[in-house]
Amino acid sequence: MIVRKSALALACLLALPGAAMADSKREAALEKRVSELERQLQELMTEVKAQRNAPPQVVQAPPPPPPANPPPAKEAPPTFTTAPGMSVAFHGFVSATAFAQDRSFTFGNGQNAEYPVPGSSGHLSGFDIRNTRFWLDVGGAKLGEDWTGGGRLEMDFFGGFNGTGAYSLSQPTPRLRQAYMDINNADTGSKIRVGQQWDLMFPLDNVPTSLTHLAFPLGYGAGVIGWRFPGVVWMQDLNRSAEGTKWRVDVGAFQGSWNGPGNNVNYLTAGNVDFQPQLEARLRAQGSNWVAYVAGHYSKIDLKGVDGAAPTPVKANLDSTAIEIGGSWKLGAFNLKGLLYTGNGIGEIFGNLSQFGDIGETGGFVQAGYNFTPNWSLNAFYAMAKSDREDVVRWLGNGATGLLKNRQAALSVQYANGPYQLGLEWMHDKLDSTKDGIARTTTSGNQLSLSALYSF
Repeated sequence: MIVRKSALALACLLALPGAAMADSKREAALEKRVSELERQLQELMTEVKAQRNAPPQVVQAPPPPPPANPPPAKEAPPTFTTAPGMSVAFHGFVSATAFAQDRSFTFGNGQNAEYPVPGSSGHLSGFDIRNTRFWLDVGGAKLGEDWTGGGRLEMDFFGGFNGTGAYSLSQPTPRLRQAYMDINNADTGSKIRVGQQWDLMFPLDNVPTSLTHLAFPLGYGAGVIGWRFPGVVWMQDLNRSAEGTKWRVDVGAFQGSWNGPGNNVNYLTAGNVDFQPQLEARLRAQGSNWVAYVAGHYSKIDLKGVDGAAPTPVKANLDSTAIEIGGSWKLGAFNLKGLLYTGNGIGEIFGNLSQFGDIGETGGFVQAGYNFTPNWSLNAFYAMAKSDREDVVRWLGNGATGLLKNRQAALSVQYANGPYQLGLEWMHDKLDSTKDGIARTTTSGNQLSLSALYSF
């Protein structure tokens, strides 16, 4: 608009009558005025050009006024902490099993069923979640310059049910499984473990695969032996820096154990007499796709009890001894696991079909698995435990309950995807027993189960 007005003014001046232009003074003034208008016009054109080339300006709206009653500031979420310099990891799994059985089983029905109760009858079914487990792993502790430490606290829900009433089955009680501390020396390959832990006869490297039988593995007490005890274990790597097979030796001493005589819950049993612990050792070798081990067990049992006054109708004392070999091997899509053991007086470590006495036994298990795909697998299992018949008969009523031989077979199909697993399993068990040392009875039982597992 300014440019148009200036141009119009210039045109008017140029159209002045010729008579007026004759006057020299008026002509000089007119020329000066024209020059001034030309200068203003040039400045206006320069300003317009600059405005066209300049970037657009963004006008920001003023911030809204604060509310009359502002909400309170959010608090930071709580964090899980422990002693300075240490770390804590929380892990576990949720386990659920729907099952059906045609007998009652020893140790319990559902997820802790192992072999049938002689003479039991009747069909039953249920839903069991007691395998559910959680644990805390603690690390980062320092002991001097060369040793570091840590530990584990582990629980499941096989501590029984909360009472015996109509609703007790939905109120399982927590149970302490493991509670130990570790002290490690990375330079020497040494580890010392103190507290409640698995003894060295339990097959940690080759536990039978099952989604139903976790806390009580397939064949437990009837082909698989070992138990948790308070004690101390020294683990030593023998060639940790070498190539090829890795060798390790473990030596442990554990609290004594026996089923009486005396108080089973107050350290007054025959296994606690005169500071006589269970002594065990294990030699372990590990390759790229296999693990093998040999383990031994010894303890001395004084059946007169802590006060030395218990009656001993069979003998006053005995030695508990056992030797075991086992391992696992992964070959492509195939997985093989197994062990063999033989021993005497091994009820304290879940042998002798949980009978207590000077009873010899031989047992073991084998399991073969095949992975059809990364998610689907099939597992076949067989276990056997045979106690010496004459020993069982001799100890009837004095620690033996007449269990002679057990055979267990299981077949399962499993699906695994990330933290989720689903398994369908059939277990069949056959138990030989005697009540009087003369007649033999065979009891068979079956369990069909569908289990789901979520690990975290």
